[in-house]
Amino acid sequence: MMRQYELVDRVRRYNPHADETALNRAYVYAMQAHGAQKRASGDLYFSHPLEVAAILTDLKLDDATIVAAVLHDTIEDTDSTREEIEQIFGHDIAHLVEGLTKLKKLDLVSKRAEQAENFRKLLLAIAEDVRVLLVKLADRLHNMRTLQYMPAEKRARIAEETLDIYAPLAGRMGMQGMRDELENLAFRHLMPEAYEMICARLAELHHKNEGLIAKIEKELSEELAARGIEAKVEGREKQPYSVWRKMERKSVAFEQLSDIFGFRVVVGTIEQCYRTIGVVHTKWPNVFGRFKDYISTPKENDYQSIHTTVVGPGRQRVELQVRTAAMDDIARNGIAAHVLYKDVPVGDKDMLGRESRAYQWLRRTIAHLAEGDSPEEFLEHTKLELFQDQVFCFTPKGGLIALPRGATPIDFAYAVHTDVGNSAVGAKINGRVAPLLSELQNGDEVEIMRAEGQVPPAAWETAVMTGKAKSAIRRATRDAVRAQYMGLGRQIVTRAFERAGKAFSDEMLKKALPRLARGSLEDVLAAVGRGEMYSGDVVKAVHPEFKEEKKPAPMRAHNEAGWFGMTKATSLVFKVPGPEGKAERQSIPIRGLQGDLPVRFAPNGGAVPGDRIVGILTPGEGITIYPIQSPDLTAFDDQPERWLDVRWDIDEGRKEYFPSKILVTAINEPGTLGIIATLIGEAGANIDNINIHPLSQDFHEMTIDIEVSDLKHLNTIISQLRARPAVSKVERVNG
Repeated sequence: MMRQYELVDRVRRYNPHADETALNRAYVYAMQAHGAQKRASGDLYFSHPLEVAAILTDLKLDDATIVAAVLHDTIEDTDSTREEIEQIFGHDIAHLVEGLTKLKKLDLVSKRAEQAENFRKLLLAIAEDVRVLLVKLADRLHNMRTLQYMPAEKRARIAEETLDIYAPLAGRMGMQGMRDELENLAFRHLMPEAYEMICARLAELHHKNEGLIAKIEKELSEELAARGIEAKVEGREKQPYSVWRKMERKSVAFEQLSDIFGFRVVVGTIEQCYRTIGVVHTKWPNVFGRFKDYISTPKENDYQSIHTTVVGPGRQRVELQVRTAAMDDIARNGIAAHVLYKDVPVGDKDMLGRESRAYQWLRRTIAHLAEGDSPEEFLEHTKLELFQDQVFCFTPKGGLIALPRGATPIDFAYAVHTDVGNSAVGAKINGRVAPLLSELQNGDEVEIMRAEGQVPPAAWETAVMTGKAKSAIRRATRDAVRAQYMGLGRQIVTRAFERAGKAFSDEMLKKALPRLARGSLEDVLAAVGRGEMYSGDVVKAVHPEFKEEKKPAPMRAHNEAGWFGMTKATSLVFKVPGPEGKAERQSIPIRGLQGDLPVRFAPNGGAVPGDRIVGILTPGEGITIYPIQSPDLTAFDDQPERWLDVRWDIDEGRKEYFPSKILVTAINEPGTLGIIATLIGEAGANIDNINIHPLSQDFHEMTIDIEVSDLKHLNTIISQLRARPAVSKVERVNG
């Protein structure tokens, strides 16, 4: 266990003006507070906060952060209070310790809703003071280093949580060294066999190429020295988890990886970085498409370096990273290496991360909290952004947009502005028209074509990569559906007032909102449109004296002017012939049948040409034809011997009709049934049966058995019905 003077010495190595008194006081206070408490390993508990502080001294953090690390478990695990710590150590340190205490209670790998809400709290605490994150990451790193002492089930949970949240969060803060260690420790506990296999292969490869690595280091150093560039050249090896992840992502074997070994070249100035690249590309041919300049265009986590791959000595591919010493410090330690952390006055937490791109990303992520998404959506979107590498694209005016790898022009549009994304209808990539689902590459110039009044399709949500785009599309889709229900609700309410002979206006309805227990006019109309509120209740709320007369409605059905108003479930059987009449069916045109067994369609919904179909054999009864999507087929999952491979055998010159079934939800008012029946008839289909079931006083649900020529015919009818104002919903019934 680290001693008191050792802690002070570690801090004074990089900060000669360290507050030695505060460090000594924190050491003694925490040791006395934790007393004889033990960890799962059997060590004194006090050793843990000391190790966390030691990790942070390696990052050269300010005195307040080191003191907070030593004290970070005192409020949670001892009798210490926030007030006592503030009295002894001051407000700033007490505030940090309290923030860490709240995070200590989080259990991110739990039920999804709890996980999401806890992650929200985590990021909110970090956004308030980023030093909370640095102590939390150091705390997690030491816990991972001693994870072998925990029970197996808890080990798996903590390792999963580390791989899922903390490692990528460290990466997003540019702390690559900490990310690598967290990932490898989690990998070792979650997949020990894979970890051991990759470590063994890496050791074997290192031994085999040891001479070649030394040769490349020497040759490159001498070449640069001859050109007057003083450089530190060192070989580096890919981390085990990084190797495994690349093998999984690209579905390749270990032998097929070409970048397991690389070289880092550290020089004095930015000018020497570019001169080094010139020397390297002059001596060895570069590999096309493998040059990336992150100095002129830094990553969002502050990473800067030039990457290139050349065919070096022995015709070996050699990956190089060229950077300055300051860039190398940031590449290893990220936000913790930022110059503002080196000498920050206690209490001036606003300075922390003020110039850090990584911290700016964190602030933007937190800004999504204000956009009304549920915690689950927020967690989903933030995880997406945590795990993605980046591409950099440009607007036509030269603006730079950073996006996750795999992003599309839709992501680009939403990154520019939500309104641009919502109104996007097309894109030009590097001056050429391209699909909106094209994958963007580094350096692409993207121009978004827009149309006012456009609503983003719900399907876009599954195609985009960024959390902002997913969130905006989901919100726009919800708003569009709500607007649709509001329009339907307004139509129902207006006609309800007309039938009652009462005056109606938006202002009158707004005054009645308290009686309807709704917050806005839009809420009322949407509720009526969804069938959650009866239109008669709206009339009564506006005109309390109104008394609705309940009269039994007549039941009529004909092709010109149908009538809704049935007070119980009603079944109507009649025919609406198509324009060409109905051809009498002699047989079911199916291939793949054997013998002379009788064949029939499934009773619930049937199948039509264009559907993928399957036959089910029932001994003694014959064969029943089902569409492949029918839920009724699950009853035969354990009887594979009854399944027959069948397909349609349609004579294009012969007009035939096939049974299908649709479910229609429509407004309950005079003329609705006639509208629906007329539309089906004019579309050239036949109605065999209609079953009407009242959902509420405003809506009825109809199950309609119809006969159509094929799947395209059926889908056309469904689309035309959905377009009618009186129709709320239409869907096909299968089973």
